[in-house]
Formats: sequence, structure tokens, C-alpha cells
Amino acid sequence: MEFWPLIYELCEGFSLTLKLFALTLVFSIPLGFICSFAAMSPFKPLSWLMNGIIWIVRGTPLLLQCIIVTFIPSTLLDMPNKDFAAMLHIDTMADLQFLFVLIAFSLNYACYFAVIFEGGIKNVSVGQHEAGQVLGMTKGQIFRHVILMQVVRKITAPMSNEIITLVKDTALARALSVVEIIAVAYQNVNKFAVLSPLIYASVFYLAFSGILTIVFHLVEKKLSYYTV
Repeated sequence: MEFWPLIYELCEGFSLTLKLFALTLVFSIPLGFICSFAAMSPFKPLSWLMNGIIWIVRGTPLLLQCIIVTFIPSTLLDMPNKDFAAMLHIDTMADLQFLFVLIAFSLNYACYFAVIFEGGIKNVSVGQHEAGQVLGMTKGQIFRHVILMQVVRKITAPMSNEIITLVKDTALARALSVVEIIAVAYQNVNKFAVLSPLIYASVFYLAFSGILTIVFHLVEKKLSYYTV
């Protein structure tokens, strides 16, 4: 196999990596925000339940969670994955496997983001709430105009770390037959010198992670102007 066909295949695999990365963020960030408020809820049963779920998810490997999700149709629903795919009008088993991986990734990162959001909200001084109340602001106005920007500034660094970790975690999708960039590289190790496809895949990851690092650095620098 020649060089350019390999690069083309790696680009196709990387497009699936980007798809998994982007969709995970789309689902996990809002879900993490909801989970953070549930974890801080004054209604203790809800708070205990949410904190318990977060503890379990953060304390178990993401790969194990991916595998568990793939067995949900056959265990809880007593339905083969092929029939489950037909029920959801999913055309191929590859698409179903991608869906399983996306669900596991979204739930996993939602729990990590929930802890970050909770920490950011709790670290805002109580005096900021009180100052807003003195000015006659409602709770919603206090959150939008006083709290939110401070929370965003406080969580940017830990969020950036988790998001870059997500980039690398997408390689776990290969274990469930999702043909992302690592799977493509591994399929080609016998057609080239063994390390070549893996080195090229590493370059893709390094380039993407490097771009994200620069973007987050610029965001942090911009938000530093809002220091209270």
C-alpha cells in the first residue's frame, strides 16, 4: 500500500474520531451541568443518588462502561443487538456500536464535568450572591450576571484537561469495533513497516491536541480579564 492511500484511510478514521469527540461534548456538557445541580440539590435523596452515580462512574474504567452498555439490549431487554438495531432503524451493526460507545462516553464525561461544574459554582464567594440580592436582583439574574462568568473562568482549566483527555480516550472505541483512527492504523500495520501507521496516527492526535491546547490557552487568557 502506498503512502497517500494510507493517509486517506487515516483521515477517514480520524473523521469518526472527531465525530465521537464532538457528539460526546454536545451531550455530556449539558448533562453534566444538570447532574451538578442534582448533586447539590437540597433534596437529599436526589443528591445522594446523583453523587452515588458520579462516584461509580468515575471509579470504574471507561472501557468497562462501554462494554456494559453494549450488553444492555441483550440483558435488560432480552433482545439481540441485531433486533435492537432494527427497532431503532439503524442500518448497520457498526452504527449501533458507535451509538453504544457514544452513550458510554457521554455518561462518563457528564459525571466528570458535573464535578467540575459543582466545584466551580461552590468556589464563588457567598458575598457575590449577597451583593446581587442587595442590588435587588433575582436568583436567575444573580446567576447569569454575577456567578456565571466567574464559574466559567474557574472551570476553564480543568475542563480543558478533561476535553484533551477525551481526545485520547476516543482510541478506546477500537475495542468495540468502531473504526476510528487507531483501528485504521492497526489494520495497516502489516502492510507497512509496523510502526509507520501508528506514528502517523500519533501525529493526528498530537496535532488535534495541540490545536485544542492553544485554543484553551487563548480562552483562559481572555477570561483572565474578568477576574473579580
